[in-house]
Amino acid sequence: MRFPLVLGSQRLGLLTTTTFLRVPALAPALLLRNNPKKHFSRSFTMNTQELKQYLADAPPAVVRLEIEKHFEALTDKQKRYSHFISRASFAGNRIVLRQVSPESEPIYDFIVALQKASGGDWKALAEKAGVDEAGLTAFLQYAAQFLGNSGNYKSFGDSKFLPRCDEQVFFDLASTSPDAEKHYKATAGAIFSTDKPGLLHLGFLDDGHMTTYYPDSPGITKDEIEAVAKWMQKTGLLPENTRLRKTEDGVFELLIASAKTTIPSEGGDIGKDTEHKITEGPLDGKTVRLVYGDYASEMAAITGYIKKAAENAENETQEKMHLAYAKSFDEGSLLAFKESQRYWIRDQAPAVESNIGFIETYRDPAGVRGEWEGFAAIVNLERTKAFEELVRSAPALIPLLPWTNDFEKDKFLSPDFTSLEVLSFCGSGIPAGINIPNYDDIRQQEGFKNVSLGNVLSAKAPNEKIPFIAEADLELYQKYRDAAFEVQVGLHELTGHGCGKLLQETAPGVYNFDHENPPVSPLSNKPVTTWYKPGQTWGSVFGGLAGAYEECRAELVAMYLSCEFSALKIFGFGDGSTDMDGEAGDILYASYLSMARAGLVSTEFWDPKSQKWGQPHCQARFAILKAFLEAGDDFCKLEYKNDDLSDLTIKLDRSKILTSGRKGTTPYSS
Repeated sequence: MRFPLVLGSQRLGLLTTTTFLRVPALAPALLLRNNPKKHFSRSFTMNTQELKQYLADAPPAVVRLEIEKHFEALTDKQKRYSHFISRASFAGNRIVLRQVSPESEPIYDFIVALQKASGGDWKALAEKAGVDEAGLTAFLQYAAQFLGNSGNYKSFGDSKFLPRCDEQVFFDLASTSPDAEKHYKATAGAIFSTDKPGLLHLGFLDDGHMTTYYPDSPGITKDEIEAVAKWMQKTGLLPENTRLRKTEDGVFELLIASAKTTIPSEGGDIGKDTEHKITEGPLDGKTVRLVYGDYASEMAAITGYIKKAAENAENETQEKMHLAYAKSFDEGSLLAFKESQRYWIRDQAPAVESNIGFIETYRDPAGVRGEWEGFAAIVNLERTKAFEELVRSAPALIPLLPWTNDFEKDKFLSPDFTSLEVLSFCGSGIPAGINIPNYDDIRQQEGFKNVSLGNVLSAKAPNEKIPFIAEADLELYQKYRDAAFEVQVGLHELTGHGCGKLLQETAPGVYNFDHENPPVSPLSNKPVTTWYKPGQTWGSVFGGLAGAYEECRAELVAMYLSCEFSALKIFGFGDGSTDMDGEAGDILYASYLSMARAGLVSTEFWDPKSQKWGQPHCQARFAILKAFLEAGDDFCKLEYKNDDLSDLTIKLDRSKILTSGRKGTTPYSS
């Protein structure tokens, strides 16, 4: 799980007038409940006005991450260690591109080819191509956003972005280099195509959306994907490093990411057979074939670099971790990958922190297949102190949550929680905080680690505009929002993702709770009647909703516990006593304002035509905003006078945060 950074208009959600006009179609009862006439029909085709929301950022936010002083403090061996992890991470960049869209890799090659052709002199290249300054600027803005997202769909929002120029500009630039021209032709017009509106969003193929997690399978359905997922769950084959392809003769091929192109001689994670029959459900009698060697050349390079990292490890735990990574990437074994995560948890307080693999499942429409990512980062010892204190305080904070200890682990497994300065990060976007591994059995029995990415948290886009914050609140908001964000990230990652217990039947007839006297649900005040069956995870049960559900839970736990002034004291605000008028109160108010604003700008990532959210965190934050607005007692209101909502501001009653606000956002009330 991760806490996303929101930089740039595509991530800050700086809403345009066009986006404002989409809000009533999304939630008329929320924003315009007193204006019943202001509704918009969803039965329309794309036009120029509607396409504006898909145009690339102008300009895109480019923010410098400061790292030099931290890197220079490392020993030569630690520098080599971080170097090889970085090389391994970026060796998977083409995997990310292929996981976004078919055209992303040739677009990447096109941009790189033009960079080589320009020799860094873009003005001269534009003159050679006959492209004016406006056209060149539009291309460079598009290229910057593309490279920042590792694809032509926003990593935060999952919607396609389009150049702010005519297609002729790209054609003319391509003509300056045979290599660039070749790659541009390979995009097959997909850079600018908008003829099928559904393809402007990532999602299931049978809903008309874009996904490459199910390649060469135009006829594959959600039901078939779910049926294969159930077979995988039953057999114990994990999905994160797979893609699923349906052949013309109806065979379902699971493409397993590995350097080896055949099953390992000792067998794979479920044995030596590569062909299996499904014996139940809608695909009864169908064949599942395991195909090794997906992304083979990339996985081979990654494996080589990871072995070099192992050679430069600081201790035996790190070495074993990287050798387990190498086995996983070479052979396609997710059991080996899980072993690497166990070693990762045990590698406490390293000077150089890292993680790499098919981690987060947000972009797979089924919510089970992971996107490639990898990072190397350097520990900031000074900023880590507050997080270490938070870890020590967690066993006292978690019992304050509004449910009984039946829903918590028998013992809180104190994790490593460090503040990191990012050295390198390969993926579709850089988060502000991370809580992994995502495997429930490891989290429940062995623990997890939290990291806060300090130089990401402190990065700011220049001349940033802050819509929706009232003029009276703006000075306080600007002063305390970064500190409030760090508090939120800390509580979100440690206590939000870290609290709670999955009630499970861990094996047939074996339970991790008192099955004869099950705990009483805080929702119904009756004993629970359902729990996770053997092999089930929250991801497999909730599917595409799992990410939004978990992020909403983590955000609400953080909001709830931030009302404990003892928690704010850990971060250096106040003396632990309740004082809404002091600096700790300022932090809490800025935090609630930030969440309300985050929920509002999240509407940018809702598509009323497809009725689809583009990002799980946005769906979560919008739900929290609704809870704010429905808390009653005039706790939170959205005020505006202009018909186009261009003056819309958030009005939040600071004096009611600890009463109506906290009650309305109790983690199970939303």
